[in-house]
Amino acid sequence: MPIFEYQCRQCGNACELLIKGEQIPLCSHCGSEALDKQISLPAAKGKFPGMIKAARSQAAREGHFSNYSAAERKKVQ
Repeated sequence: MPIFEYQCRQCGNACELLIKGEQIPLCSHCGSEALDKQISLPAAKGKFPGMIKAARSQAAREGHFSNYSAAERKKVQ
């Protein structure tokens, strides 16, 4: 499910909302439906070594190893 950025016309609040199907987005601050969808940049792929290392460390702490190669899994398990 995509996350969209919105700007509220009622209170000026900017927020990111996870919108499912036909769900009507509401301002997270005032509850208004008067939202303007903002143009946002796509998330960068996690190709930066520091980002990959941090994500893998977090996954390992939580017991998830699917983002490791078979050879790497043997080293950490």
